[in-house]
Amino acid sequence: MTANNNRILRKEGFTLIELLIVIAILGTLAVVVLLALNPLQQLARTRDAGRQSAVTQLGHAIEAYATTRNGVYPTPNATWITTLVNAGEIQVAPSTITFSVTTGNFGGNCTTNVQSGICYTSGAAGAAPAVVFASLESQAQNSRCAAGTVAWAVYSTAGGRGGIACSAGQPTSAFDPATFLP
Repeated sequence: MTANNNRILRKEGFTLIELLIVIAILGTLAVVVLLALNPLQQLARTRDAGRQSAVTQLGHAIEAYATTRNGVYPTPNATWITTLVNAGEIQVAPSTITFSVTTGNFGGNCTTNVQSGICYTSGAAGAAPAVVFASLESQAQNSRCAAGTVAWAVYSTAGGRGGIACSAGQPTSAFDPATFLP
């Protein structure tokens, strides 16, 4: 008789209250994690990575263009990427990566010879050095810059490489590659 009573008194599984408490704790943790990750800034960082990649690829393309044309870079104008496509240095022009309405753009859109949201400048009539650049929008990149300056994705032919640089204004053909952030 005692064996039957023990089987009846044994509890198996969790009560409804215990399950609700666990669900509430997991929900609270999920909210904390989402707030810490800030999905809007994650998207801004993703767009910035696309801008950095496009700037570097276009920088390599203008280097290749100049190599096949005795050191003359594309003429700085609003169709410089089309020039690279027509010359066969790139297959297609990169699509424009729009800035978030919510996060905004710290530095404002670049305005020098803009095509596909990416800017280009060089010395007079395509003389060296040349610079390809786009402004960055994420707080992660702009917080690395001093007050009054903003982050830019830059490719400089003077240094033969790309990177992130801080500047109060748009980079120019006189951009110093030593100013890339580490």
